[in-house]
Amino acid sequence: MNVIICGAGQVGLNIARYLADQDNNITIIDRSSKLIRKVEQILDVQAIEGHATDPNILERAGAHDADMLIAVTISDEVNMIACQIAHSLFNIPTKIARIRNQSYLAPQWSDLFTRDNIPIDVVISPEVEVAKAIFRRLEVPGAFDTLPFCNDKVRVLGLWLDENCPVVDASLRQLTEIFPDLRVRVLAISRDDKLFIPLADDHMEVGDGVYIAVETAHVARAMGVFGHEEETARRIIVIGGGSVGLFLSQSLETRTPKLNVKIIEKDEERAAFIADKLNRTVVIHGDALDPEILHEANVAEAETVVAVTNEDEVNILSTLLAKRYGSPRAVTLVNNAVFSPLIASLGIEVRVDPREMTVSTILRHIRRGRIRDLRSVGDGVAEIIEAETLESSPLAGKTLRQVKVPRGVVVGAIVRDDQVLIPSGTTVFEAGDRVILMALTDAVKAVEQLFSVNLEFF
Repeated sequence: MNVIICGAGQVGLNIARYLADQDNNITIIDRSSKLIRKVEQILDVQAIEGHATDPNILERAGAHDADMLIAVTISDEVNMIACQIAHSLFNIPTKIARIRNQSYLAPQWSDLFTRDNIPIDVVISPEVEVAKAIFRRLEVPGAFDTLPFCNDKVRVLGLWLDENCPVVDASLRQLTEIFPDLRVRVLAISRDDKLFIPLADDHMEVGDGVYIAVETAHVARAMGVFGHEEETARRIIVIGGGSVGLFLSQSLETRTPKLNVKIIEKDEERAAFIADKLNRTVVIHGDALDPEILHEANVAEAETVVAVTNEDEVNILSTLLAKRYGSPRAVTLVNNAVFSPLIASLGIEVRVDPREMTVSTILRHIRRGRIRDLRSVGDGVAEIIEAETLESSPLAGKTLRQVKVPRGVVVGAIVRDDQVLIPSGTTVFEAGDRVILMALTDAVKAVEQLFSVNLEFF
């Protein structure tokens, strides 16, 4: 595909790196000469200095032949105008824009992003997606990742294994023998910062991060088997009252009415603003790096602290302070990939990466075949995919054993007529099945072929 990316910040750079690795032709536009030089130094893509809304710049970037434009500059308005020009002047088929101002996304303006008004095919709102992701993690304490598929009939959970885990040192084959009725499939293991698809005789070790696919109704039992029986938090402190903190607190108020939530916000004007937007949440004006403010928020009694300010350093340090003063669990928003490997070693249980969510959203509209949903995990090392089996696809009518599943791919679950199946070698794929699988990045193209229309169908 020929893809134009407007904006060479962290999100644009990460998208460009990922798509370029997938053999797409990428052109990045940014008005900053410094960022353009950075792109040219680290990526094998075309980089153009200029304004994303300039038709001449878009033409130089190959807009006449582009299949997709992705606008992720720091300005919502620039992103919207770039999509409008891409549509009106160059007829680019797919236009994706990051929109951060929630006013544009309000229900009363739902007709704004349509073909007849501002023709944006996919709107990305990272703040909302991050808040939703944190909410899911709070629902399943003990999981560092919680990803719903098939209308939440199946969840893929990321779990750390410690010395108290009952299945540590067990092989995957033994796990099935010990718990024959456990509706779980181990998809991947992360060990020493490397993620791999395990075989039946591979063992799970202390310190491993494992991704498991489980029927949502069996999540509690699966968590117990893997050594996690933490209780859902009743008292939560949110550090940072920006868009993410506000949206998360509103969600917590609406969906968990008995929860005690407090927000610490450093800016006095912003603290007053969010206090007017919330009903039961206590808003504290102050610096989360000030021990007195943490004591005022009664951090020692909070089961979970969530840090979502705009500064990674503040998020990391404030959650470390909170844990030092007695809070047992921490969720930290981290944008800079440099900090990612440090998070687990510092004792922070959950890291939330907005870039990963943005990439996942975009990939859903790039992947071919009947790909219904997709989440990028492990800093882009693998994808968890929900795909539909068509009557004409190479899978239909074959057992899992008969299908030559590509190396680096594991099938986790099948949803058929509202029934969740954890497949064995004799499970037959049927038309209409929703299949949840994990694929290492190198194997994704093979997965697309498995779920594409067989040429013989025509």
